[in-house]
Amino acid sequence: MIKKKICVVGGGYWGKNHIKTLNKLNALAGIVEYNQTLASDYSFQYPDVKIYSRIDDALESKNFDGYTIATPSETHYEIAKQIITFRKPLLVEKPLSLNIKNAEELVTMAKEYSVNLMVGHLLLFHPAIKKIKELIDQNKIGKVMYLYSNRLNFGKVRTHENVLHSLATHDIAIFQHLVNDYPKSIESRGSSFLQLNIDDFSILHLKYKNGVCGHIFASWLNPYKEHKLVIIGSNGMITYNDSHEKKPLVIYNKNFTIENGEPLMIDNNSSLISFENKLPLEEEMKYFLSHLTGSKLNISNGKSALEVVKILDAAN
Repeated sequence: MIKKKICVVGGGYWGKNHIKTLNKLNALAGIVEYNQTLASDYSFQYPDVKIYSRIDDALESKNFDGYTIATPSETHYEIAKQIITFRKPLLVEKPLSLNIKNAEELVTMAKEYSVNLMVGHLLLFHPAIKKIKELIDQNKIGKVMYLYSNRLNFGKVRTHENVLHSLATHDIAIFQHLVNDYPKSIESRGSSFLQLNIDDFSILHLKYKNGVCGHIFASWLNPYKEHKLVIIGSNGMITYNDSHEKKPLVIYNKNFTIENGEPLMIDNNSSLISFENKLPLEEEMKYFLSHLTGSKLNISNGKSALEVVKILDAAN
């Protein structure tokens, strides 16, 4: 297999994880980092990797098969636009852009330039989420009717985006992936206590054209951490608790039938479902590396990322 050469744009808070993962996969070839202290550290850590202070220089070098962008959200649009213009495949950390117009332009440009545009909705590559999708596709719980998620924590409070943008983006992407439809109704209710006009908690309600309903509860002012996903089907239920120490994925043989006009509860056994012990970021990067050219992105592509941006915009 020919070694792929990837350049990471942004080596800060999350970019350092791109760098470590791509290096582990023997695909790290370049880093763009304007902070000279960080750049110097990376130069020492990775002596065989090209270090740049400007994206222009990295692009002009023509040394790379693809790029990942892990810079602040407000910079994604301009950097991604440059890379697409150079006809290079790219993975942009979520969100694709902070507004619909720019996100739409990037998706259109990627199509025009025949560039694979992927967005870093990391949890779509989580082994538990992949297993849940597999169970739903195999009709293990019948027709999905309702799903909800709680993404609660104490911190990290953002100053430039509300709690929906910061936390619920993950869950919106998961809902879109599992339901495979676009909501016909999007409503949110939230409150801001710490900062003016920046919601600290919010509940997002979604209704889909295929009859599925869902809600997402997000908060960074919760006394404890809770990351939980529940899917209710016509013939069963699935729960995944990522905040639990053992991270259980459970399928329940529970549902209701109507007999003589009265609901009859069916409460049978439940069972733990095993899933692969793999790192989501590593799986995401492997997927990106295998889809640099030619093959179509079926997961976390520009179109699905644009849907997430549109849902967040409608919610706000």
